[in-house]
Amino acid sequence: MKCSQYYPVLMTDNVAETAKFYQDNLDFKPAFEADWYVHLQSQQDEKVNLAILDKGHETIPAEGRGQNVAGMLLNFEIADVDAAYERAKAAGLPILLALRDEPFGQRHFITRDPNGVLIDIITPIPPSAEFLAQYSPEAVPEGR
Repeated sequence: MKCSQYYPVLMTDNVAETAKFYQDNLDFKPAFEADWYVHLQSQQDEKVNLAILDKGHETIPAEGRGQNVAGMLLNFEIADVDAAYERAKAAGLPILLALRDEPFGQRHFITRDPNGVLIDIITPIPPSAEFLAQYSPEAVPEGR
């Protein structure tokens, strides 16, 4: 199967508020807007997409309809996590994990969206020697 695009779809009962959160805080713009569905696209990279869907919409099979998004962590790799951290604090976003370096090759912090979806904002950094050995050669984070 050749996939032409992949993006998460968050099911919620508050489509407008959720879409606005991602537009205001993570630089997304709407590519399609309806009261039941908003397709968002990164303003910096058209390949980065996220959709918001009314959890009660008829296109969702009955088995999944009415459920809120849960148990999800969205990772966003960016060039300057320090600036994003300051922006998140200034916007009053909840900081669930303060900005820190991880030996596995990330400098990051974690916040959440209005639905409780965890958002991990990451800048790759060089991993420690211990973790470096676990990476395939083409996947080693170079970072700052």
